[in-house]
Amino acid sequence: MKKLLIATLFAGVSVAALAKLPPLSDEAKAKAAEAAAKAAWAGKVDGYLLCKSLDKVAASYYKTAKAAGKETKPPTPTPPCADPGAFAYKAPEAVKPIEAAGAHSPAGTAVSPPSTKQPDAVINPAQKS
Repeated sequence: MKKLLIATLFAGVSVAALAKLPPLSDEAKAKAAEAAAKAAWAGKVDGYLLCKSLDKVAASYYKTAKAAGKETKPPTPTPPCADPGAFAYKAPEAVKPIEAAGAHSPAGTAVSPPSTKQPDAVINPAQKS
């Protein structure tokens, strides 16, 4: 009986967890994008600090080995450490919807009559049946 009750309880909790959440607001999306950019920058900074520490350890190793008279192989060439600089985030500009951009705007109203003085019957002759 207890197992059935516990299984029912877990099923109810899982259904509640699968409930649909409301869509994020534009402000929340912008904040999430900035947080993602900051996390990516932090990863670059961590990589830079790791690269600098590896260079320091390698230099210390070669110095110690040379002082002890040990034979060492030349170091493997690696790219230099690239400093990512200070964090700078520029929010992307909001894209206007097509309607606001004027893509589907109606044609302007006529200001003057057509410039031809020919009657419509001459321009568009009626078809004889």
